[in-house]
Amino acid sequence: MRKIVFIAIVSAFVFVSCGDSKKEAPKTAETPKIEKTTKEVVQANPDVATGKKLFNSKGCTACHNEEFKVVGPALKVISAKYAEEKGDILKFLQGTDAAIVDTDPGQVAIMKSNLNTMLVGVSESELKSIVAYINSVK
Repeated sequence: MRKIVFIAIVSAFVFVSCGDSKKEAPKTAETPKIEKTTKEVVQANPDVATGKKLFNSKGCTACHNEEFKVVGPALKVISAKYAEEKGDILKFLQGTDAAIVDTDPGQVAIMKSNLNTMLVGVSESELKSIVAYINSVK
């Protein structure tokens, strides 16, 4: 009798443990999570209006004006000099090219420091829009 009870208990245990009481929900395609951000979406192509808006919002106007020198050179001077020298403003803004307009070491140090703080989080496409704006000033 003990063997029958033992076998019954073991059988019940096996039966319960092998049974799948949890049913998996059918797998569906995961919906990508969309993060909310305060950044504006910028088109892949450089946009002068977007560049001007970014230029103003990033505080670049504290040192630069379109027509005349404030602390840094006027945008029309920057645009002309980079065109004349076939320089790359984008590379300068990214920190991979030297300045070709205002090359005074003290001024360059100030520019680099400002760029490092003002352009944090600015994408390459946004930088291209800023460059498009600078190049549009004649």
